Amino acid sequence: MRLWRTRSRRTLFAQPPWITLEHHEVELPDGRVIPDWPWVITPDFVNVAAVTDDGRFLCFRQVKYAVKDGATLATVGGYLEPGEDPLACARRELLEETGYAARDWLHLGSYPVDGNRGVAEGEFKLMSWAACMALALLRVRR
Repeated sequence: MRLWRTRSRRTLFAQPPWITLEHHEVELPDGRVIPDWPWVITPDFVNVAAVTDDGRFLCFRQVKYAVKDGATLATVGGYLEPGEDPLACARRELLEETGYAARDWLHLGSYPVDGNRGVAEGEFKLMSWAACMALALLRVRR
């Protein structure tokens, strides 16, 4: 199976470390070429579904610029520092945001998402937080 292939790329806008916008020329598996495929580069981040010893999820209310209707229920999380391991970031963010430390850690996966661009639905108004909690709930209920 052929995959999409990047033939060229050019930077349209860059504001490191937060965002870079590029145009890619991509070749589709069937050979067609799209000359101006938009591509957004943002820093990697972690979300943590923290569960207390008595089985409660540790969440808090937070206001985000892209969420226009008030506070949203949030999981612990944040951007990785340059060169930082995701687990180290998760441990750091849990301690910074809640004062808690965890004995055990379970990796729920890595996903391409962009949580601060206005995706809002339900109680968890950012998709990355909703997905983090959904995956944790599925795992805990096994």
